[in-house]
Parts: sequence; structure tokens; C-alpha cells
Amino acid sequence: MSSQDIPEENLPAEQDAHGAVGVADDKDPFADPGLPPHEHRVQDIDERAAKRSERTVAMLFTLSMLATIGFIAAYVGVPHDKAIYVFPIGHINALNFSLGLTLGVALFAIGAGAVHWARTLMSDVEMVDERHPIEASPEVREKVFDDWKQGAKESALGRRKLIRNTMLGALTLVPLAGVVLLRDLGPLPGTKLRHTMWRKGLQLVNMNTNEPLRPEDVAVGSLTFAKPEGLEEHDEEFQTEIAKAALMIVRIQPDNIKDKRELEWSHDGIVAYSKICTHVGCPISLYEQQTHHVLCPCHQSTFDLSDGARVIFGPAGHALPQLRIGVNDEGYLYALGDFEEPVGPAFWERG
Repeated sequence: MSSQDIPEENLPAEQDAHGAVGVADDKDPFADPGLPPHEHRVQDIDERAAKRSERTVAMLFTLSMLATIGFIAAYVGVPHDKAIYVFPIGHINALNFSLGLTLGVALFAIGAGAVHWARTLMSDVEMVDERHPIEASPEVREKVFDDWKQGAKESALGRRKLIRNTMLGALTLVPLAGVVLLRDLGPLPGTKLRHTMWRKGLQLVNMNTNEPLRPEDVAVGSLTFAKPEGLEEHDEEFQTEIAKAALMIVRIQPDNIKDKRELEWSHDGIVAYSKICTHVGCPISLYEQQTHHVLCPCHQSTFDLSDGARVIFGPAGHALPQLRIGVNDEGYLYALGDFEEPVGPAFWERG
């Protein structure tokens, strides 16, 4: 049915330019119908109804706070491997279910509270705003500020303190759900990066033969890899420990050792250095007998084992740590302590 078919008495009356109603005619068959008359809500005319809405909004914000606390409690207290039966889903992980339920309730309650607040307590008077140029004139900016102030006043944040306080509480607690998840980044390393499995008395064990090393087992110019006594490949922590404790054993003529401390920490020219490159932690495995240089195959960092394993080429930032060794009463090479500095790459809090 076109507008021409509508009885004239049923057509909307003509209004002024602000939200005005235009009568349909041949020139303008799609006239602006205008805005319907504003209808007051029950909260606008009954303060008791407004108070009920206020308490409802506050209840939703409080529910959000409780759900957030429940999220944190579930994250800390529910075992990660526990399963529960939930109808009709079936058996699911209890931790995932509790985290999803509490976080969902927390976010839903904030959203529902905000919507109920806006729908029942904030002003719902229809406003007509004429189109204007894109650039913001001083008058427009002043109008925006005035509108913002008016909106802030109509929100009644200052007068309805119960809503304000519970809303702030809910918005403050919800981010804590994300903060506690940072725990899954892993436990803090503490001093683990500064120490290895080596300690005084542990024998040096050949990585290939799994037998303790004697001085006569290490020939001049040879390269031997060693691990701490008691560390076996089937151990659960083997990869973690060997990544820090792996050794390179090289025998150099004592007269060719340039560094005084290196000579003191060696035994008859046998020196023990960390196998872990100080650049990004790659295992070093290339040894030049004539120059006593070892080369990291990843980024070509080169260390001089006859001069304190100092860096002579490549991106490595510092020398390889040396392990002080000796010979026990049974004639086996053993450690006289741990490395005196962290092995591997540098880290920001390294002393």
C-alpha cells in the first residue's frame, strides 16, 4: 500500500524542522515520519521502581565480583586433572568447566548490569541531531562537552552511589582473572639458571661409554664430552640437567695454556669447559687441535680453550665457564665444585 492510499486523517501531522513530520505528496512520497511521542518509563515517575532497578544493577555487579573471586579460587584450588560429570555434556575437565563458568558469569553480569542500568535508569529521551560538516567547529566541540556533562549528570553516578561502587568493584576485579593466568607462564626460575648439577666429589662420566674418566683416557688434542656422575638418560630431568651440565674435556700441553686460572683449575693440562654456547645455548662440538679453538655450529662463535675460553669471533657475549677438576683417590677425574658463573646465554638479571 502506498502513502497515497492512507486516509488523510491517519497521516502524521506536520512538525517543525527538528524531528519534524512531513506530509507525503507527489513530490515527496517518502516523507520523514518523525519521532513517536516520548513515553515515560515507570522508573522515571516512581522512585521506588528506580530503587528496585538500582538494587538489581548492584546485585549484578556484586554477582560479577563473586564470580571473579570464584574464578581465582577455582584456578588455585581445583586440580587440573580432575574430571566431573555434567549433564548433558558428559565427563569434562573440572578446572576448565569451573573457569569457563565463573568467568562467563562475571562478564555476563557486568554486561547485563550495564544494559539494565542504561535501559531503566539513564535518560531515554530521543534527541535529533542534524548532520554537520566533518570538521569539528568550536561550537560542536562545546556541544560535545555539554552533552558529555549532561550524560554524566543523567547517569546519576554521583547520586546513586550503590551502583557506582559495585560497578567499580566489578570492573576492578574482572582483570584479576587475566592476571592470575600469568602463573601458567611457568614458575619463576629462582636461582636455577645460576647452578648446575655439578658439586664437589661428582666424577666426570664419558657421555659415549657411560664410564668414569681417568686422566689417561684423555689424550692430548682429543675432545671428550662428559656428564655428572649419577645422571642417566632415562631420568625424568635428564634433558633439563644435561642442558646446563654438559662438559667438553680437552687435554692441552700445560705450557700452551695462557690463562693462569685455567691452568690452576685443570689437571695435568686436562681442562673442563661448559659445552653450552654463551650466545643462544647451542651445544659446541667442533674442535681445532692446532689452535685449541672450539666453534659453535649455530652462529660460528669461536672460543680459545687455551686462553680461558674467551670469545675470539662471533656473537657470543662472554667466555665459556670452566669447571675446576681434580683426581680422587681412585684415580678418576672429579669436580671440585660447581661452575662459578651461570652457563649458557646471558640473562637480564645475571650478576
